[in-house]
Amino acid sequence: MRIGILASGGLGYKVLSDLIKQIGKTVFIASDSNSEQIIKFANQNDVLIFTGNPRGGKLVDFIKKHQIEVDLILSINYLFLLDEELIDYLPVAINVHGSLLPKYRGRTPHVWAIINGETQTGVTGHIIDAFCDTGDIVKQSVVPIEKDDTGANILKKYEKIYPELLLSVIEEIQSEQLKRVKQDDSKATYFGKRTPYDGLIDWNWHKERIRNWVRAQADPYPGAFSLLNGEKVIIDEVNYSDVGFRDTIENGTILEAKDKPIVKCPNGTMELTQVRNQDILKKFKSKMVLK
Repeated sequence: MRIGILASGGLGYKVLSDLIKQIGKTVFIASDSNSEQIIKFANQNDVLIFTGNPRGGKLVDFIKKHQIEVDLILSINYLFLLDEELIDYLPVAINVHGSLLPKYRGRTPHVWAIINGETQTGVTGHIIDAFCDTGDIVKQSVVPIEKDDTGANILKKYEKIYPELLLSVIEEIQSEQLKRVKQDDSKATYFGKRTPYDGLIDWNWHKERIRNWVRAQADPYPGAFSLLNGEKVIIDEVNYSDVGFRDTIENGTILEAKDKPIVKCPNGTMELTQVRNQDILKKFKSKMVLK
């Protein structure tokens, strides 16, 4: 089977390189100009590489120019949505998405799932259409979210599950056993692209939400953060503390300033067990307030 692969980022590279060990050489790779590992991989393995936005006929022209014959397209963490012109030109095209669709359509679904306190997420293989993560489902796999999982932990799980799911899809296509199930749009949820500014902690939240907020965005993501006198404090890990407090104390108040500061929230106290910019801890003083 002649397979073309669309992939971006670290996850795309890891899954792409593992998948090709199983399926052999791909007929072409499409990526974005910032995915240097993928571009290097293609060049080292003598695979045709397209970089940039595929829309507006650009990828179609590339395929025609190089007279590429392709039976199946696989999309792995690809940066771009495909337009109708490209979808109509391609044979079967399947995307692998990091949630149990139709829930958590959109960007960084595993991060949002942790933030929302979900106990499981998943991986979905679906037919690519002209919209975002709306095509027929062809395969799903459940991924548990453990209480200490971070966004990065879930990505590590995906690195193993993505290629397994795609290999299963390829086998079912070859044996003509692939089944398609339409998504129930009434159950769909959508989450957009996060920005670094979305990481701001609201200390008026309950401690459970604060902890989920922090672990979802921990390193290597931009990180959850608070402001101390206008200076950014990036927090990669918090834990519940048994330090007592008075209800009259403002939420976000530093109760103990030490290597692992204690901060008040409405239903308890939190210990900042891992702060990314360690030097800022020298500026922490009791009764200061994180905003």
